[in-house]
Amino acid sequence: MNDNPSDTLRTLIVDDEPLAIERMQVLCAEIPQLMVIGTASDGESALRLAEKLTPDLLLLDMTMPGMDGLQVAKAAREQDPQPAVIFVTAHENFAVEAFDLEAIDYVLKPVASDRLERAIERALERRGEGGDVGDSQWLSEFWVPHRSELLRIEADQVFRIDAERDYVRLHVGETSYLLLQTIAGLEEKLDPEKFIRIHRSTILRRDFIRGLKHEGLGVWCAELDDGEELRIGRTYLKRVKAMAGR
Repeated sequence: MNDNPSDTLRTLIVDDEPLAIERMQVLCAEIPQLMVIGTASDGESALRLAEKLTPDLLLLDMTMPGMDGLQVAKAAREQDPQPAVIFVTAHENFAVEAFDLEAIDYVLKPVASDRLERAIERALERRGEGGDVGDSQWLSEFWVPHRSELLRIEADQVFRIDAERDYVRLHVGETSYLLLQTIAGLEEKLDPEKFIRIHRSTILRRDFIRGLKHEGLGVWCAELDDGEELRIGRTYLKRVKAMAGR
């Protein structure tokens, strides 16, 4: 038994499938930091219960008839106190919308106990930091498809982003990941103090730019820490030069 109430998350499970609720209750019973205070089988019921029970955490299915998980999460942001949200879903293609809502995590079904435990650890860390869901207007993390789950990547780990049609490729160290998101939409969510767009197809982390190089005839390139040189688009040149005080 957990004797410290501050280390316990009062949890509401929301899923339209009775067997899924039952399985989640079993998983939650194995995690001492969780105390399940109720369950709901649809979005409207979930919001009514959340208003009355004031849970710390919603374990929220994404696809439900009527009000879906995204709609519930948006509505829950207006509640006081505002519950944290962990999405639990069989569908990976809602990850962009989920991180727009700054959910704690996005766990794919069938849920493994160790994966749920990691998500709960993140929820406790967030609460320990005193972080509210809406503390920052800028994107702080990505969830990208990787093997059989979604991998969480800190935005500060990404040094380069390239557009690939309706996707973007995130470069992290020597690895890259595809994310279903347009580069224009992503640019609006990134902190301009940390990231800058240098071309219609490229966003760079500002501290990864080692210098600017004039090639003549108005053509400029960004010299990167790894030695690569990338051409700066004319549309973005003024902004990039302003970064360097030019």
